[in-house]
Amino acid sequence: MSTVIEQPVEARLVAAAPRMSSIPASLGYDPHDPFAVRMSFPAPSTLEGVDVCWTFARELLTLGLEEPVGDGDVRVRPYGYDRIVLEFHAPEGTAVIHVRAGELRRFLASSTELVPVGLEHLHQDLDHGLTELLRDAR
Repeated sequence: MSTVIEQPVEARLVAAAPRMSSIPASLGYDPHDPFAVRMSFPAPSTLEGVDVCWTFARELLTLGLEEPVGDGDVRVRPYGYDRIVLEFHAPEGTAVIHVRAGELRRFLASSTELVPVGLEHLHQDLDHGLTELLRDAR
């Protein structure tokens, strides 16, 4: 049996207004996709009014606790004493949010209990992944 981690986090949207508004968000980790984490935002908190889910490397989140990382669609960096900034870049624009570092550390500790860093390859189902890739190739 596989355990999937879902953890709500308090995210604050950085906007032009002086006060950052809280938006609901959650972090997810599935040992069947051991290198990745997901950050999900429900429809009411997005400009498009639809659920949005970003998937990115667990390592990016881990490294971003200590130093700025990322040069693609997702960027992570420390901010102040106990905040982490996550930037999500899309053709429609960029969303910048703050999350408490402690919440991210707890989430990462839980994911590491399930799949220790460096042992991710032992949790991958390569046959299933290959089947999925080739399913529509007929």
